[in-house]
Amino acid sequence: MRHNKKFNHLGRTASHRASMLSNMAVSLIMHKRITTTLAKAKALKKYVEPLITRSKSDTTTSRRVVFRYLQDKYAVKELFGDVAAKVADRPGGYTRIIKLGTRQGDAAEIAFIELVDFNENMAKAPKGEKKTRRSRRSKKEETAEAVATEVAEEAPKTEAEAEKAE
Repeated sequence: MRHNKKFNHLGRTASHRASMLSNMAVSLIMHKRITTTLAKAKALKKYVEPLITRSKSDTTTSRRVVFRYLQDKYAVKELFGDVAAKVADRPGGYTRIIKLGTRQGDAAEIAFIELVDFNENMAKAPKGEKKTRRSRRSKKEETAEAVATEVAEEAPKTEAEAEKAE
């Protein structure tokens, strides 16, 4: 029986799965974004997020535990240096999975997984630049119309109003 055995085996033996996830975690840490299948991305997310959490406390024990999983000293150095500095104030959710569609050959769902703090394109925009609605008018028409209304307001509308103003 397989009671409470919830993780995805990914069609591999335990040793193959462990080495594959380790290699993918190293690639994710070094490149900050990788493209893979959706199932592997979800499995990698569960594998790498505890390692990133562990990297927040830079102790010898933490480094040894992470090295036991990654087996790459350059990735461990990158994780405890650059990555840990960026995620220091984040309470969790260090990775993002974005679906890309299906692969042509076998129709497998493809996604990319990335480290959240390293994508400047998806970073939150400043609050002042919020647009709520789109207009069908072009910007040129709006500015020309605004100038025309200002000129019309400044000029007296009739001769009678001009005499009253005097």
